[in-house]
Amino acid sequence: MEKYHRAFGVYGIIYSSSKGLVVIKKNGGPYINRFDLPGGSLEDGEELSLAIKREITEETGLTVQKYSQLGITSFKYPWDYLNYHYNQHIAVFYDVEELSGKVEEIAPQFDGQDSLGAVFIPLEKISIRNASPLVLKAKEYLLNNRRFEDEDTIFDEWTVLENAVF
Repeated sequence: MEKYHRAFGVYGIIYSSSKGLVVIKKNGGPYINRFDLPGGSLEDGEELSLAIKREITEETGLTVQKYSQLGITSFKYPWDYLNYHYNQHIAVFYDVEELSGKVEEIAPQFDGQDSLGAVFIPLEKISIRNASPLVLKAKEYLLNNRRFEDEDTIFDEWTVLENAVF
């Protein structure tokens, strides 16, 4: 059996029927050069509820006012990282219901920041060619009358893009 690198994070689904889904322009990891959901890893000892608010603000400029946790799932795919050949990305999803501020197309840069900025993207423009598995899961959730399916998603292949799609 193959050994998996494990990543864990919290991610927000921010959607406007007139504008689309808020995504970040990813600048690191296996989703580099793709659209990804705002969110990420917890800081040492950080609560999930604080992490989701902090990550969304850092990556999008928006301030979360109201949200609800949808569920947890994971994504497994081949990815060469350190001494691993596979990754399991465990993600806690949140439906962000109320916010303030505006989407910042250019994110402030600091050590550990992997967002270049945020944009709205219409659901019909989201595909495996330009989006992370998390964005694909958010699209599924939104098209499924906001019903969250928590089954793991396994990709036999995963391509880390050399060039940005945004």
